[in-house]
Amino acid sequence: MGTNTCPGEYEVNGKKVSLDEDCFIQNPELWNEDVASWLAKEFAGVEKMTEEHWKLVKYLRSYWETYGVCPPIKVITKNTGITLERMYDLFPDGPAHGACKVAGAPKPTGCV
Repeated sequence: MGTNTCPGEYEVNGKKVSLDEDCFIQNPELWNEDVASWLAKEFAGVEKMTEEHWKLVKYLRSYWETYGVCPPIKVITKNTGITLERMYDLFPDGPAHGACKVAGAPKPTGCV
């Protein structure tokens, strides 16, 4: 992972992104693919986002924008075809702390 620590404010391609103590974005309206790639590399242990990473992140982002929360695991696996085991391969911190973080969603409160 990167050398950044949380909480803090960071500049990502001209955007001032604020992160909480768990490195979740506090101004999700600034989220874009550049911010997602940066979050993945610096705080989620993902060196390079692949097509499969993006499939999961974009699904989570869309779901969060629609419902205001990250979806439960069963919903993610059903709608993306990505198994829980594969999610941990893609995001070592797991779907909540890794994938939801990169998707620019707030820290999940329940079991994601």
